[in-house]
Amino acid sequence: MEYTRSGNSSAQGPSEYFTGTVYIDGVRNPGEDSAIGCAHVRFTPGARTVWHTHPKGQTLYVTDGIGLVGTENGVQEIRPGDVAVIEPGERHWHGATPERFMAHVAMQEADENGEVVTWQEPVADTDYTQTPA
Repeated sequence: MEYTRSGNSSAQGPSEYFTGTVYIDGVRNPGEDSAIGCAHVRFTPGARTVWHTHPKGQTLYVTDGIGLVGTENGVQEIRPGDVAVIEPGERHWHGATPERFMAHVAMQEADENGEVVTWQEPVADTDYTQTPA
C-alpha cells in the first residue's frame, strides 16, 4: 500500500485552461504503476474549463454543488452523486452553474505517450448559457 498524507496546498487552475476561479487538489498522477490520473476540482460560480478532449476518456463524479457538462450535442446539469462519462476524444467542457459552486472528482487515463488531455479554446458564453437538458 502507498499512503500519502493530506497537506499539499490547493492549486489555482491556470487561466489558459479555465474561465473563472477554480481550485485543484491532485489525488494522483499517472505513473509507471498506473495510467490513472485523478483530481478533486472546485469551481466557483460561473467558472468552467475550456473545451478539451481526453484520449482515453474521462469520468466525473460530482461531490458538491450544481454544475454543467457541455458537449457538441448540448449541456447537461450535474448534481452531487451524478457520474458523467466522457468518451475518448469527445470534445467537452464542465464547470459550475452561474449561481452555484460545484466540485467533482475527475478521473482520466494517460495514453501510451503519457497524455491525459488536449486543451482547446475557451467556451463561448452562448454555449455556457444554453438551457441544460
